[in-house]
Amino acid sequence: MNETAYAKINLALHVRRRREDGYHDLETLFAFVDDGDALAVAPADQDYLEVHGEFVGALHNPFDNIVANALSALPRGAGGTSGGWAVTLEKRLPVAAGLGGGSADAGAIFRLVDRAQGLPEDWRARAAKLGADVPACVLSRPCIGTGTGTDLEEVAENDLAGCAVLLVNPREALPTGPVFQAWDGEDRGAMPMSASLRAIALEGRNDLEAPAIAICPVIAEVLAALRGTQPFLARMSGSGATCFALYDSLEARDEAAEKLAQSHPGWWRMAGRLR
Repeated sequence: MNETAYAKINLALHVRRRREDGYHDLETLFAFVDDGDALAVAPADQDYLEVHGEFVGALHNPFDNIVANALSALPRGAGGTSGGWAVTLEKRLPVAAGLGGGSADAGAIFRLVDRAQGLPEDWRARAAKLGADVPACVLSRPCIGTGTGTDLEEVAENDLAGCAVLLVNPREALPTGPVFQAWDGEDRGAMPMSASLRAIALEGRNDLEAPAIAICPVIAEVLAALRGTQPFLARMSGSGATCFALYDSLEARDEAAEKLAQSHPGWWRMAGRLR
């Protein structure tokens, strides 16, 4: 079986407060691009993970990552026993990039298990133990996340389905922890919940942009370059350093991608459409 680990972006990300447990209360609008890492699985005597692709070098230990943990989290095989899977992962998304790369990979494993035999009733709790973004990445459909991001409400009407999107990363890894630690603690208000996806995105914000730019200043250059291509929205995703731009046509997106390829050939780019 084959599955895509769809790139996650946060169309809006409002940080409301630091919690006593060290996490943060969030309000976020998850969306997913129709491209990402690629996974293939086949039956095997025991679980085995092989990783290749452009960003394999950024994984400190490919054999002890979230994909292996996702395999261990779910029963597979007849009677709930753990049948072995040989997993091949093509790492096409940057690591520590605000795209949920590892979480997306884990989400793809959950979908593969679902396809093979169905998921256990408590799959959301199992996914949340792997990471706050994993439950949303299992769904890989637009949804509103609250709490630490694991409390999800799926969006009934997706007025951004098929929207042209361009992802750009300056090839600088940016771990999530330091960005949250650098957040100034100011609650700048709630994310609109009842509007359309497009309206939530346009009216929302990413409260982690400022602390991320303070740590990784090139993010400001990426945002300026994207905004110079006239999208209807450009914003940083998650805790960075990847930024996205949304366009009203595929032609406008492709022109923007070509422009950035010429002006900043070293930056990573991925063009796609929102799911």
